[in-house]
Amino acid sequence: MYARRRHAYFALMGTCIALFVLAWGVVRLWSIPVAVGMCVVAMVIPPVAAMVANRRGADDRWWDDPSGDSKSDEWWDELDGKRRRQ
Repeated sequence: MYARRRHAYFALMGTCIALFVLAWGVVRLWSIPVAVGMCVVAMVIPPVAAMVANRRGADDRWWDDPSGDSKSDEWWDELDGKRRRQ
């Protein structure tokens, strides 16, 4: 799952760079408003790429892993409702 997110991130960022380079290297010769529009689209891509790369998958357990501090883990489990106090 991690490899798929990483590939999607690099594809999005590659698209972002390609849009910038094409906008000001090629498209601006024919239409500056279109080049600016391409840059606006490219400006939106990095936050989307970050969200895609950091999305938590169904089998990712990085948040639920115990920290090693038994008191802290017990406290968080109580807050999350995993173990009820008796």
